[in-house]
Amino acid sequence: MIKGVGAKTTALFSKLHIDTAGQLACHFPRSYEHYEPVVPIAGLVPGTVAAVSACVIGTPSVVRAGGLSIIHAVVGDATGRMRLTWFHMPYLKKVLQPGTVHVFRGTVKSGAKNAVLMEHPKMFQVQEYGALAGSWQPGYALTPGLSDRMFLKCVRQVLDQLDFPDYLPREERERYRLIPLAQAMEGIHFPKDESALKAARRRLVFDEFLAFLVQIRRQKAENDRLLVDRPLIRTRETDDLIAALPYSLTGAQKRVWGEIEEDLQRHGAMNRLVQGDVGSGKTILAFLALLMCAANGRQGCLMAPTEVLASQHYEALQELTERYGLCIRPALLTGSLTAAQKRKVREQIASGSVNVAIGTHALIQEKVIWQDLALVVTDEQHRFGVRQREDLAGKGESAHVLVMSATPIPRTLAIVLYGDLHVSLLDEMPKNRLPIKNCVVDPGFRKKAYAFLQARVEAGEQAYVICPMVEEGEMEGVENVLDYSEKLKAALPGVRISPLHGKMKAAEKQRIMDDFAARRLDVLVSTTVIEVGINVPNATVMLVENAERFGLAQLHQLRGRVGRGKKQSYCIFMTGDGSGKNNRRLDVLNRSNDGFFIAAEDLKLRGPGDLFGIRQSGALEFSLGDIYQDSDVLLEAGELADRILNGETDPGLEEAVTKSGRRIDYRTI
Repeated sequence: MIKGVGAKTTALFSKLHIDTAGQLACHFPRSYEHYEPVVPIAGLVPGTVAAVSACVIGTPSVVRAGGLSIIHAVVGDATGRMRLTWFHMPYLKKVLQPGTVHVFRGTVKSGAKNAVLMEHPKMFQVQEYGALAGSWQPGYALTPGLSDRMFLKCVRQVLDQLDFPDYLPREERERYRLIPLAQAMEGIHFPKDESALKAARRRLVFDEFLAFLVQIRRQKAENDRLLVDRPLIRTRETDDLIAALPYSLTGAQKRVWGEIEEDLQRHGAMNRLVQGDVGSGKTILAFLALLMCAANGRQGCLMAPTEVLASQHYEALQELTERYGLCIRPALLTGSLTAAQKRKVREQIASGSVNVAIGTHALIQEKVIWQDLALVVTDEQHRFGVRQREDLAGKGESAHVLVMSATPIPRTLAIVLYGDLHVSLLDEMPKNRLPIKNCVVDPGFRKKAYAFLQARVEAGEQAYVICPMVEEGEMEGVENVLDYSEKLKAALPGVRISPLHGKMKAAEKQRIMDDFAARRLDVLVSTTVIEVGINVPNATVMLVENAERFGLAQLHQLRGRVGRGKKQSYCIFMTGDGSGKNNRRLDVLNRSNDGFFIAAEDLKLRGPGDLFGIRQSGALEFSLGDIYQDSDVLLEAGELADRILNGETDPGLEEAVTKSGRRIDYRTI
């Protein structure tokens, strides 16, 4: 029983899928704020996050511009003065009384004549900040009505009440340099210092990887035993389509199609991953496999991670079917359909009148009954839970499984992560694409970047702007979609701009994307929700704010949203901190458009210990772990998983790992 948690708070926890004390303890922080000691204004360095104790000089002013309410204040200490700006917070004028002293914390920026300034800094009482200085304060992914402070109070009670018995024997912990589980749970929520936080995170990341890899290894053993009752036979329909296409398949496409075609003709169930860079031509291979199923009188399905991508696949397949008279009878099944529409599609699937279904997770619901499912294709499979993939394959009697991913993962990691799949590599790009022109710049280039956006829009083209977060306050010193959209509208009057992010309802996201595809919008300001599955050939510019916050592999994925048409495309990576190290990372994107080279370089540059300030890679998004920055932990967890399943450890360890894995959320893996 947790004190202070009533029915209202319990309902808020349920929205986060937290229904037990154990689940509460395992809802780990998303980020940490390190509250550094205050520094004098003269010691501020642009591009860094800092705190200053300063006195308000004069009366702050409030101005309105383009729908924005902006408050300006000047503060000073014995070493100099600094200008502060806030948006949509006019009430601060009453707080910022002349002569009062506060601590202001935010990202330091350069102004005119070597002046320093902060936009939207957080404000503290001097004594309040003194208590925080030097500490690491966790921030959680929460729901409105729950604060970090309230959540931490509940976590404190749970950690005091629960035992966390360690399933890993001491000798295994010592072998892999891991602290005890109870110590890790304390350290992840209440770190004493950076060293304690790193040790706690390493242990919990190891646990997460280990549980996942043991499950994957088991799945491989089961896959190897699966047989299909009726292998497919080679058909003329696929050869005819290849011959009729207005382009020739690349050598890599022909090789991989041969591997898929051979798998489909075997008695053993196919479990194949097709890994190919953005634009390498994976989709046509999936369509050929589905066509082979339909020509054999069987059913196939393609599951996509988003409704946007599912709809685009459906439209592309429908167009291909009509143009070439294919024997495919497709249907789309997504969550946004009405109940009557869903019922009709399910009936068509059950009767066999639909032989290829395309959709989202709606395809694996119990209500969907297949007449004769032979092939399951999943696009960007790392977006699906392992269990979801198993459930979908289970809809058919040992159905073939084809997995497609545009996420380039270095071979050393792919062997560990995809141990249950045979891997095909599309390592050749079509020759008719113009290479994207890239540049890495600092915030001083922003005016030129905006002018460039305006010019491309006036030329009839469209653009994306990517921000690391949805709204203010999630991370210190980075741009967010909602505020940025307003600022961009003020900077580019007449340009049709809309925000897009993952917190929107599916129908709203679909409406915005439809408007963008139909050229009713000029610029999308978005989070990485556009990373997978948006295809707008008229979009020629991408501007990524705070590019240093993303892994290189994810930036490469984002860049793949432009360069899809015949016009020259551009990508502008804007850094937020001017760090030479981060610029060295981003320069890799200038040197190459090869996703696998970029992924390998990402692995080198984001080595062990680089734990803070960089977003997930975009591949296999674990709760805590990142396959790039935690690559050493991943490889060690893979070694232990192999030892466990080979009988080289304590006989009870496999079951203990399986039980520990039940607290891990696989929904995004």
